[in-house]
Amino acid sequence: MTEHPRTIPSAVIHAARAYGELPAVSDGDVRLTFTQLHDRVRDFAAALCSQDVRPGDHVAVWSPNTYHWVVAALGIHYAGATLVPINTRYTAPETLDILERTKTTALVVAGNFLGTDRYASLRDESSTLDLPTVVRVPVDGGDTPTPGVVDFDDFLALADEDTRAEADARAAAVSPDDVSDVMFTSGTTGRSKGVMSAHRQSVGIARAWGECAEVTSDDNYLIINPFFHTFGYKAGFLVCLLNGVTVVPMAVFDVPKVMATVHDEQITVLPGAPTIFQSILDHPDRPKYDLSSLRVAITGAAAVPVALVERMQSELSFDAVLTAYGQTEAVVVTMCRTDDDPVTVSTTSGRAIPGMEVRIGDHGEILVRGENVMLGYLDDPEATAKTIDADGWLHTGDVGTLDDRGYVDITDRLKDMYISGGFNVYPAEVENALARLDGVAESAVIGVPDQRMGEVGRAFVVAKAGTALAEADVIAFCKERLANFKVPRSVRFVDSLPRNPSGKVMKNVLREEKK
Repeated sequence: MTEHPRTIPSAVIHAARAYGELPAVSDGDVRLTFTQLHDRVRDFAAALCSQDVRPGDHVAVWSPNTYHWVVAALGIHYAGATLVPINTRYTAPETLDILERTKTTALVVAGNFLGTDRYASLRDESSTLDLPTVVRVPVDGGDTPTPGVVDFDDFLALADEDTRAEADARAAAVSPDDVSDVMFTSGTTGRSKGVMSAHRQSVGIARAWGECAEVTSDDNYLIINPFFHTFGYKAGFLVCLLNGVTVVPMAVFDVPKVMATVHDEQITVLPGAPTIFQSILDHPDRPKYDLSSLRVAITGAAAVPVALVERMQSELSFDAVLTAYGQTEAVVVTMCRTDDDPVTVSTTSGRAIPGMEVRIGDHGEILVRGENVMLGYLDDPEATAKTIDADGWLHTGDVGTLDDRGYVDITDRLKDMYISGGFNVYPAEVENALARLDGVAESAVIGVPDQRMGEVGRAFVVAKAGTALAEADVIAFCKERLANFKVPRSVRFVDSLPRNPSGKVMKNVLREEKK
């Protein structure tokens, strides 16, 4: 019996041997077999070696879903370095903070994308930015030569036989316990935290996900979920790597394009938020496309109406619709199985995946323990100790119930986090930004329902005496400093914030004033 790979580099090598000439990536005109993917990954790792990127160094990727992201991420691992994915919606100040805290030595960054040159915005933000290696990914085209920036294909061309041999040696030396990545999650205290995972955990999560979804080398996996997120990375292309599945990346979400891609690429596995499936079902052009190849849908912990599950199975031909629950700190905790009925899928987030266990703690909080719980927060042992107790239980901050089958139903959040368009938003981070706006005495941010985004932010602002602040001023200030999904969509000016006897803002009172 062949032993399963326990590091990402060994998974790359295993995939090339096991799946060879099967298609690994299909991205527009670019088609890579698993053998070719291994060659590109090896060259990227060799190029990193040529630039003196060393094992354990942090290398960041700030780019949308294209085959370059897959090659770069796997190449970073292959070279023994640690991957730092960065949200493409982050502003330059947010990104600069991550680069500085991780002491990043190399950056893979999108060129022109959606009208923005991200590297130029970084240079504008910091005149002292020092990145020895910057690799540019062509996305929208029209990139102009930039001193100190190497285009992706030119970077791959830096590889030679000596550096390839060095890369192979580094790949073989990677340990299952080495840190594979640092993924930043918005902080409840107003600053993002770097979640560290080991190779054995990243691979273990991907293997468990693949088993629950029953994916095989016959599948084609459309990945709309961003690669910088665990949903697109560890529950996305790593799943494909382990199981010989074809990755079909999508850089920008567009419903007609999703339907066309399902039709053209014979997509069988489609993960995403419930709104994606609702949008497809309700789109007037749906009959123009053959979507009958669809087999498995996987969605997050958001509520999925029973009627939607039934429509997905009857009108979109899905054999199985699965829900799952996780956090960056544990990636995937629970998941439905392919034989679960629509009511179970609609009313729960599944049961624990292999290697994980779940129980309900004080105040109904969901506690998680197992081999895939994070190693800890980067340079923050105090926050780590607050999150993972002495018995190894991760305190999720989510409230829920556990039925006699072991299925979890998430009912509320202890934390104030809300989900906007599939992204977690922590009000403290927005409130800290607002504290820097002249004229704001104090603020409180909550999530309010939104038909398209699920929830959006609403800021309650107490203005300083004698100042004239308008809603547009507050929103414009936030847009300059925060990713779009964090920016409040509405502002309410109040004389004071409701507080309990200990002085804490009572956000439950604010939520009652949603209208």
